[in-house]
Amino acid sequence: MLQLDELSERFWSWRSSQQPRTRDDIPRLTRPAGWLPEVGLQALDRHRTELAGFQGELRAIDPAGLPDVADRVDHRLLVSALARVHWELDVVRMWRLPRYYIDQAVGPVFDVLLPPGVDPARVREVVRLLRAVPAVIDQSKAVLDGGAAAEFAGLAITELADLDGRLTAVATALATVDPTAEGELHAAATAAGTALLDYRSWLVDRLPTFPPVEPVGRPAYEWFLTEVACIPLGADRVRQIGRLESDRAVVLELLHRNRFRMVPEPYLPADAAAQARREERDVDSVNRFYETEGLLSQPPGLRRYLNAPMPDYLEPLRFLGVTDDLTGPDRLDQDGVAYVPDPKGPLPYFYAANARDPRLGIVHEGVHYQQLALAWSNPRPVRRHYYDSGANEGIAFYNEELMLAAGLFDDAPHSRTTIYNMMRLRALRVELDVGLATGDLDLAAAAELLRTTVPIDEQTAQEEAAFFAESPGQALTYQIGKTQLLALLADASRVLGDRFDLKALHDAIWVNGNVPIALLRWELLGLTDELAAIGVNA
Repeated sequence: MLQLDELSERFWSWRSSQQPRTRDDIPRLTRPAGWLPEVGLQALDRHRTELAGFQGELRAIDPAGLPDVADRVDHRLLVSALARVHWELDVVRMWRLPRYYIDQAVGPVFDVLLPPGVDPARVREVVRLLRAVPAVIDQSKAVLDGGAAAEFAGLAITELADLDGRLTAVATALATVDPTAEGELHAAATAAGTALLDYRSWLVDRLPTFPPVEPVGRPAYEWFLTEVACIPLGADRVRQIGRLESDRAVVLELLHRNRFRMVPEPYLPADAAAQARREERDVDSVNRFYETEGLLSQPPGLRRYLNAPMPDYLEPLRFLGVTDDLTGPDRLDQDGVAYVPDPKGPLPYFYAANARDPRLGIVHEGVHYQQLALAWSNPRPVRRHYYDSGANEGIAFYNEELMLAAGLFDDAPHSRTTIYNMMRLRALRVELDVGLATGDLDLAAAAELLRTTVPIDEQTAQEEAAFFAESPGQALTYQIGKTQLLALLADASRVLGDRFDLKALHDAIWVNGNVPIALLRWELLGLTDELAAIGVNA
C-alpha cells in the first residue's frame, strides 16, 4: 500500500539520523553523510515531538480497511517500530545509561571502520567523528547530572579506564593507511581521549550519589513483549520455555560429551589468516549443503560471509560491538565479513568455538548476513528494516540445530557438542532477560550464572550480563524466536499437508526475516489464534 510505504520511508529516513548507536550488529543503519549522534535534552524533546507526529499519521490509517493480510502485517510492523522508539526514550531511557555515551561518542568510529578496505577518505571520516567526541561527552553530563544507576556507572568507569590509549592505538594504525593525516588523527584522538578521561573522573566523583539499578518491572516488560516484539506470551511463560529448553540442552550436551569423550579436540589454526582460508572453503561447502539437501535457496546474486584477520585499527575498539560487517541495502554486491583475532592464548567463548570449526559461525552469524541481504531486497519496502531481534536471532539459532539435524556436522563430534552448549547459553539468556527486567536478578548474579552454568569465560559473562541488563527484551530473542519458529514449521506441516515444501517455506521465512514470527504465521498459514495477544484484530 503506497500510503504505508511512504510513511515507512519517511520514518526510516528519520530513524537513520535519530536511532541511537548500538553494540548489536543486526540493527545497524546506513547513516546519512555527515551524520553525528543526536544526544542531549533538547534532542530528546525534539525526538518525542517527531515521534508523536508519526504516531498520529499511523493512527489515521485504519488497518481494518487495508486490502490484504500482507498490508495489515506491514501496518503492525510500523506500530512495533514506533513503540520501540517510545521504549528507548521513555521506558528504558537509554539516555540515562552512562555507557550509552561511550557508544554514541566512540561507537561511530568503530562502525565506520567495519567495512573492509579502509582508505584515506574513511580515515578523514574517523578524524571528523573523533573531533565530535568532546561535544557528545559534554551533553552526557547535562543529562546524567540528575542521576544514573550506580551499577551501570561502574560499567562505564571500567570501560573508560584505558580508552584514551585505545584511541591513540587506533590513530597510530590508521596513520599507516594515510600518513598525511597522522597529525590530525593524533590530535583528534588526544582531544577525544582527554574528554573521555574527564567523563570517567566525573562519574567516579558522583558514583557514591547514584542510586541502585531500578529494573523496568513486569508491566513495562510485558508491554514490550507484546507491543514491540509481537511475542504473544507473558513473562512467566517465556521463563518456563527457557527453563525447559535449558534442561533439554544440558542433557543433550552431557550425552554428546560422554559419547565422544575419547575423541581429541580439533586443532586450532596457526593464525587468523589460516582460519580465514579454512572458513572461505567452509562457507562454499555450507552453501552447497543448503542446496543439495533442499533446505534453502542460494540465489545467484547472494554473496558470501567470510572471515578476515582482525585489523590493527579495529582491535582496540572491539569491545564496542560485534566485529563483523553485514553490509547494507546499498552494498548488496559486497561479501559480509567477520574479523577474527589470532587464535592464540585464551580466547573468548565465541571466538574459540569458531576458530576450531568456522562452520559454527557460518550457520549463525553467516545466516544473519544471508537473511538481511535477502530482506534488504524484499519486494515490500516496509520489511527491509529491523523491528525486533526475535525473528532475526530466532532464525539464526534455529538454523544451528537445523544444520546439525541435517548432517552438516556429522564429521565434527566436538562441534555437535558445542552446538548443544550454545543451546544451553541461549536458553539461560531467557532466565537472565526475565530476571534482570523484573528485578529477580542483579548484574553480578547474572554474570555469575553465565560463568558457572554454561560455563563461559569471565570476560564473555561480564559482557553479556552488562549488555542484556541495559537492553531488556534482547537476551530472550534467540530462544523464544526459535521456539516460535519451530511451532510455525510444525503448524505448516499440519496445515499444508502434501503441499508442505520445507525449502520454499525456509525461503519465505528468510526473505521476511525481519517480520516477527506471530505475524509470519498469520500471513503464511492464515492462523490467527495468536493475534489478539499482540493487539491485532484479524
